[in-house]
Amino acid sequence: MTKSAVMNSEPAYTTHLPGGHHWSLRLRRGTTLTLTAQEANSNVGLLCYNPENLLERLNLPDTLKCQHTFKLTQGHCLYSDMGRIFASITHDDLGWHDSVGGNLLPHHLVKKGWQPVSYQQAHNDWTRTGFDAFLVELAKYGLSRRDMAANLNLFSRVESDDEGKLRYVSDHCQPGNSVTLRFEMDTLVLLHTCPHPLDPGADYPRRGVDIALGTAEPPTEDDPCYRSRPENARGFANNRLYHLGL
Repeated sequence: MTKSAVMNSEPAYTTHLPGGHHWSLRLRRGTTLTLTAQEANSNVGLLCYNPENLLERLNLPDTLKCQHTFKLTQGHCLYSDMGRIFASITHDDLGWHDSVGGNLLPHHLVKKGWQPVSYQQAHNDWTRTGFDAFLVELAKYGLSRRDMAANLNLFSRVESDDEGKLRYVSDHCQPGNSVTLRFEMDTLVLLHTCPHPLDPGADYPRRGVDIALGTAEPPTEDDPCYRSRPENARGFANNRLYHLGL
């Protein structure tokens, strides 16, 4: 599916999220979010919550299980822990987004030899972790550490060998690669551009992404994301029931 097929017009809003930063916003049903990498080996951490019921959040284990996959790409959907679909991946240049690598944590900075630098020392150039970045955004909505869920790492690829060991694939993401999410229900979206925890870079990476927001037509039963798995048809049915109850 092409980008023009999922977006009605030119983006309604664009911005840039620098490397090592974080952002959050509430996206309405029918909104599209397109992220475009500006550098190789970019990483964008993503979490989703229901703004009407913040207890409902992205559930990656269910997302993977019901779609029989280890990776996420075009045609896949992002499920909540209530069996509803937050968003569909309607365009993807990469073919693989990491669903198991998790977040960069403070102790990773020391282990990797990335010099931890506080805000008091460096102001906006301090070395944030994905975990702390999400905590800052969660706090804006009355949420805390206990509300953290497993996050998706867009643009990153992590493979598993026969023994179950995880391996980060360098150069998977190239400049200009993009991914588009179409939101199937109102969603609180948290983003960060902190490095992947398995990134082998010698220095703390600062790789930003461009963000474009637009709109899309509601999906029909011949939509590729709807048809990709029988479970997705049930997920969309759960969304219809949910919206009838609003």
